[in-house]
Amino acid sequence: MAAAKKAVLGPLVGAVDQGTSSTRFLVFNSKTAELLSHHQVEIKQEFPREGWVEQDPKEILHSVYECIEKTCEKLGQLNIDISNIKAIGVSNQRETTVVWDKLTGEPLYNAVAAPVSPGPSDPAAVVPSGSSVPAAGPSSVWLDLRTQSTVESLSKRIPGNNNFVKSKTGLPLSTYFSAVKLRWLLDNVRKVQKAVEEDRALFGTVDSWLIWSLTGGASGGVHCTDVTNASRTMLFNIHSLEWDKELCEFFEIPMKILPNVRSSSEIYGLMKAGALEGVPISGCLGDQSAALVGQMCFQDGQAKNTYGTGCFLLCNTGHKCVFSEHGLLTTVAYKLGRDKPVYYALEGSVAIAGAVIRWLRDNLGIIKTSEEIEKLAKEVGTSYGCYFVPAFSGLYAPYWEPSARGIICGLTQFTNKCHIAFAALEAVCFQTREILDAMNRDCGIPLSHLQVDGGMTNNKILMQLQADILYIPVVKPSMPETTALGAAMAAGAAEGVGVWSLEPEDLSAVTMERFEPQINAEESEIRYSTWKKAVMKSMGWVTTQSSESGDPSIFCSLPLGFFIVSSMVMLIGARYRSGMP
Repeated sequence: MAAAKKAVLGPLVGAVDQGTSSTRFLVFNSKTAELLSHHQVEIKQEFPREGWVEQDPKEILHSVYECIEKTCEKLGQLNIDISNIKAIGVSNQRETTVVWDKLTGEPLYNAVAAPVSPGPSDPAAVVPSGSSVPAAGPSSVWLDLRTQSTVESLSKRIPGNNNFVKSKTGLPLSTYFSAVKLRWLLDNVRKVQKAVEEDRALFGTVDSWLIWSLTGGASGGVHCTDVTNASRTMLFNIHSLEWDKELCEFFEIPMKILPNVRSSSEIYGLMKAGALEGVPISGCLGDQSAALVGQMCFQDGQAKNTYGTGCFLLCNTGHKCVFSEHGLLTTVAYKLGRDKPVYYALEGSVAIAGAVIRWLRDNLGIIKTSEEIEKLAKEVGTSYGCYFVPAFSGLYAPYWEPSARGIICGLTQFTNKCHIAFAALEAVCFQTREILDAMNRDCGIPLSHLQVDGGMTNNKILMQLQADILYIPVVKPSMPETTALGAAMAAGAAEGVGVWSLEPEDLSAVTMERFEPQINAEESEIRYSTWKKAVMKSMGWVTTQSSESGDPSIFCSLPLGFFIVSSMVMLIGARYRSGMP
């Protein structure tokens, strides 16, 4: 029997979408933006201490190779020729910090994550760093909170009337960004210190680690990043678009370990192994910038919200940097070509979104799968006055309150798990509204609708709640994989690839699902004001010196220590007076 003829679909583009909880590889048709196939692998997070979040960079890399191989197998089963894949783009979790040995290709420590959301001043790496350091191996993930003391010492060196860090980077001095995590690694991990001294160390965010490894690693790998990822390190001048000598001196970071900064759309190098060996890697965007591109928010004032572990709301501000008066960040949106102009964005972040669903599943066990929450919420259709403030790591925009902790309030004997599930979904929506209100005040033009994407947008109850609480329409593309799509668009449009046109007339029309508000404005405002009351109740729970620091010593509490010591003295005295041996 003759072999089946391979389908001809025109040029295809692949996208690596590397996130906090999983890695995926997706393949798109560059002419129609249709998703043809994909594969996903979950990534483990390690929690060596309270407030520390790490991932293994080698596991991340292996997951990328696995996803590419499995997707190529699936394409083969669909009778699609993988030789039609002309380029690969990379989208990645931002700020997560990796340091590796350029001679061996081995990570020198785990990837250290950024804390969930940044603040306008030091928001609170809520958990102080300890002195013990786990064994080397993994990276520093964006959720990690170990660097509060580093931030506190650095903030004392910034004059109150001259915040040169924020004016150059658009970012507050915060545990969230890579520079502070890199400083922590240099201060606490001897293997990193030694590699820097011996000129063996390379630093990068996850995109840099992946591109370097995929293009050859220790055998000639390309050490680079793009402007969007560089802009999240707190070492990058967003005006001159280069590493800033003054910032590197302030953080005491040797510039020789930093990657070369490139545009978001150009050929960085070729794949050196696997099923797609020889295919150029030609697109690179931090995940939120990738989603902005994938949503085709190319005009000033267009905004999108991505619902993932956290929520990230970005508004395109065009060629000008807009500095927020309401706690938002100024960041690089994209630069789609070496000779193309840079675009900027305002960004606001919701700390806990999908993570609250995961918490209900893994910590409380009231659902077995994340999808079940929609079913529970639908059963009751209301929180019945129950409000859930998921301030697991403090409150971020617009409060920036490190002392806050999560609370569930308004409980009655009638409250059940369905009401709590509904309140958890509402919490995501209320937090999004707080960011959107701040963005509207900064931009001066209220949004007429909100474009949304991310895995949680499959939850129709959530999307309707979001429209009700914002009191504007919520618009969701029928193909929700906008982050990967943005990376693919950047890769396909690169000079030397040229299979994806970004001209407005050539961009494919996207089918949208629209959610209109279904409650009146007064009810929306009442629910929102009650939420704000609940938020105030969550504040003031912990202090920097709280026992939450993870100190296992029973004497970390002076009253407790005194009680135990005095009790021991009394016991010994009693035994002595009674003549007991």
